[in-house]
Amino acid sequence: MLDPYIQKYGRRLYGFCLTLCANRFDADDLYQTTWLKAMEHFDQYQKDLPFEPWLTRICVNTYRSRLRRIARSPIFDAFRSDEEKTLVLNQTPSPEAEDYSALHAAIDRLPDKLRLTVLLFYFEEEDIASISAILNIPPGTVKSRLNKARKKLKEALQNEPDL
Repeated sequence: MLDPYIQKYGRRLYGFCLTLCANRFDADDLYQTTWLKAMEHFDQYQKDLPFEPWLTRICVNTYRSRLRRIARSPIFDAFRSDEEKTLVLNQTPSPEAEDYSALHAAIDRLPDKLRLTVLLFYFEEEDIASISAILNIPPGTVKSRLNKARKKLKEALQNEPDL
């Protein structure tokens, strides 16, 4: 039932999962759970609307649910190590020869709401309307979050001459 969708959108979704998660194991889980939920709720998909924003919204909501569940866990350490993030970023191939690790690290330090918006806009190349639908927020809020994120990134990267 979902095979053509998996072939068309699977690689991009997995890349987005890797961007969201701190390691490949969590990305694999998020990827599989997203497709499982898409299959379970496929009857709710409106065929006249684009599939990718619907799928991305499922992924983002699944990711947020996971974060909430982990945060409520009594054994959870709320801070991820910078070494783990750096390791994942260094393992992810980049089409550019330039080093953007400082930018990626600064994006990772953004509050979750701003980070998700930046990832969807700049890395997944979603437009304002799609992000609004995916995150279930007004378009003005998307613009506001992007503006706040840009300011925070500019402050964080002011000492980086190459960026």
